[in-house]
Amino acid sequence: MSPDGAALAARLRERDLDAAPAALNLLESSAPDDRREADVMLTALSPGTLGEEAPGHVIGVTGPPGAGKSTMLSALLAGWRARGRTVALLAVDPSSRRSGGSLLGDRARIDFDAGDGGVLIRSSAAGERLGGLARSTAAAAEALAVAFDVVVIETVGVGQAETDVAEVADTVAVVVQPGAGDALQFLKSGIMEVPDVLVVTKADLGQLALAARRDLTAALRSLGARSTPVVAISSLPPTSGIEELLDALEQHRDGVDLAARRTGARRTRALREFLAEHGDRGLRELGGRAQAERLLAAEDPGAEVPLLIDALERSLDG
Repeated sequence: MSPDGAALAARLRERDLDAAPAALNLLESSAPDDRREADVMLTALSPGTLGEEAPGHVIGVTGPPGAGKSTMLSALLAGWRARGRTVALLAVDPSSRRSGGSLLGDRARIDFDAGDGGVLIRSSAAGERLGGLARSTAAAAEALAVAFDVVVIETVGVGQAETDVAEVADTVAVVVQPGAGDALQFLKSGIMEVPDVLVVTKADLGQLALAARRDLTAALRSLGARSTPVVAISSLPPTSGIEELLDALEQHRDGVDLAARRTGARRTRALREFLAEHGDRGLRELGGRAQAERLLAAEDPGAEVPLLIDALERSLDG
């Protein structure tokens, strides 16, 4: 028997964190009955039903493998909990070609108190989308943001990850290690035009980390992004820069038009999924990208992605 999507949504609205694992199981299931209940749950948790955006801060953390994301997140988790924040972490891992499952175990990589009811950590496999987000990740983040203060999406940091996470998160942090030149490549390649926060790990390396921070700040200024913070941290005891990074993430959230950002992100995801299903031919039949964007803009700002896709497909049929 499938879980009751409406009941799970009601529990999440009441900030019952114990409902979160069952909600994630429902979203990850491919069984037809579960998919229907998941749709019921997501509709009940959508901005259109709630009357406002979910209050949780959705943070995307990405960057090259080995940059120190997991160690950094262990330190951030401790910092958020010290500030009284509840935290859900969705770790999107590379997939096994044989099983399709996650290759990396979340609990092996993130240091946290398994008995702390204010923390939820969940791994999901990226599946066929190399470096991108698992299909359920965006929906999971939106649902968990109703109940948790902070929702973190950690990606594997290659390929499609940077584009995908920017379409889901309120704040995107790109993590790099000094001396590797990775962040400069991010900026030059246009994979991400401008991250919201840049993080240089391994600040305990001293001058090498300071030089990386200086070079990245100069690169951002050349792109006109003078206000983008570049924070150097050391996640190993004694930690440094973690409080500065926590403040930078919160300051970005406070300064962004959350409703506009999330509305734009939902419309972008809807158009991308429409293209994945119908291709360029479907887009031409709608009248082109500009017309598709006008159709989406005519929909309720709080409309969830499936409803936006339905609107495009109705125009296609008409």
